[in-house]
Amino acid sequence: MGQPVVHFEIIGNDPAKLRGYYSDLFGWEFDTSGPVSPAVSQPGNYGFVDRSTSGDGVGIPGGVGGGTGYDGHVIFYVGVPDVEAALQKAESLGGARRMGPDQAPGTALVVGHFTDPEGHLIGLASTA
Repeated sequence: MGQPVVHFEIIGNDPAKLRGYYSDLFGWEFDTSGPVSPAVSQPGNYGFVDRSTSGDGVGIPGGVGGGTGYDGHVIFYVGVPDVEAALQKAESLGGARRMGPDQAPGTALVVGHFTDPEGHLIGLASTA
């Protein structure tokens, strides 16, 4: 079995407006109290979406954040045992490292970003 998708993210220049949009559109509720890597979003400006996005618990956790100066993008994260090893493998297969590994402050969460050979941005996540 391959590695699972474990998180999604929507990053933009006006995270509060984006959170309002997705809240109105999908009924998502956000928690902005959790720590996040400054490489991902401005601290305090990242809203986590609980994994129970439906009444039956279907869905994966995600977040909406960013801020001034953050390039807008949508990304999903694949859970891996070791972010650095996965980034090295992605590079060896023709991908390009974009970020990381980077640890979220005060947590065991380590994240990284790479682009595949066609330029699609993909995230990696691990708990160290």
